[in-house]
Amino acid sequence: MLFDKTIAVVVPAYNEERQIRQVLETMPDFVDCIIVVNDCSTDNTAAAVLDYISRQKSIQPTIKNNVIGPRDNKYNRAEHLLKEKQQTDMEYFISSEVANANPESDRVILINNLRNGGVGAAIARGYKWCLDNNIDCTAVMAGDGQMDPAELEKICLPVLNEEIDYVKGNRLIHGGARLIIPKTRYFGNSILSILTKIASGYWHVSDTQTGYTAISLSALGAIKLHDIYKSYGMPNDMLVKLNIAFCTIKEVKIKPVYNIGENSKMKVMKVIPRISWLLFKSFFKRLWVKYLFRDFHPLFLLYHFSFLVGILSLPYAFKIMSIVISGGSVSSATMLAFFFLFTSSFQSLLFAMWMDIQDNERLYKT
Repeated sequence: MLFDKTIAVVVPAYNEERQIRQVLETMPDFVDCIIVVNDCSTDNTAAAVLDYISRQKSIQPTIKNNVIGPRDNKYNRAEHLLKEKQQTDMEYFISSEVANANPESDRVILINNLRNGGVGAAIARGYKWCLDNNIDCTAVMAGDGQMDPAELEKICLPVLNEEIDYVKGNRLIHGGARLIIPKTRYFGNSILSILTKIASGYWHVSDTQTGYTAISLSALGAIKLHDIYKSYGMPNDMLVKLNIAFCTIKEVKIKPVYNIGENSKMKVMKVIPRISWLLFKSFFKRLWVKYLFRDFHPLFLLYHFSFLVGILSLPYAFKIMSIVISGGSVSSATMLAFFFLFTSSFQSLLFAMWMDIQDNERLYKT
């Protein structure tokens, strides 16, 4: 515990039998629970975790799964219905089972997914366990040992002391980032960070692909955990969902860690197009849900006006290009129509982005 608040760490693991024990052994003492989610590994990851659990002493449970909820009256009906829904939505998650013989007293909890769902699905299952057990602060550390446990405390502190909803590490602001991060990954991370800024509304974030994060209990309850993107786009999808829920965010500098025995399963050139499409859809979802249904804002109209007028300008652009290529003369009416449509679209886009940035300043904490 830290500051009398419970801390849990979700460890998604797929074929990490060589690294998982090191992750468990180096976990700081203030961590109350370590939830290893074995995503249907084909190696001995589950056996390695169970062996580690069998060698540990039972502990006095500190999780608050019996916390008294709001009083049962007509004013708290919405809270009770939400709690009931959260307790009965396991059907939406990948089928899984808790492998511990004594989960009430074990510090390490092993959850085995019965089929492989992806890193996002594994983290979502771990989040679900933490939400059900009322964990105050839930962090995520990969099962491959790529995250320095010494940095876990500074990842968690803003959630505990500053009431920040979501804290993420940022490796790109570290002075050694360019020296140690593989160039392909550095480039891919930078591209996806730019797209995620636009899609999520958190315009100041970078290193959006880092998985070293911490989230508050209230933020876990504000999003649909079973709806989290199940593959490598999970960190990007999380940012969109958190922004729609008006959650605050903070970044802390962390060290980039590579070449310590990890075996990356991500194919950058395959992942970028897939996540880009996810972010494209998420951008419009954020606009409609956040700025039309939940809290109307003029930027909703400006963005859509910009896109509509921009599309209308395309036929004129193609016509002008074809005439120029063929050596013809473009009429003044065609040029004027294109100029008017393109300028209107561009100006509307700039105003919409400016409003978007201004509105989301309140959610990004420094």
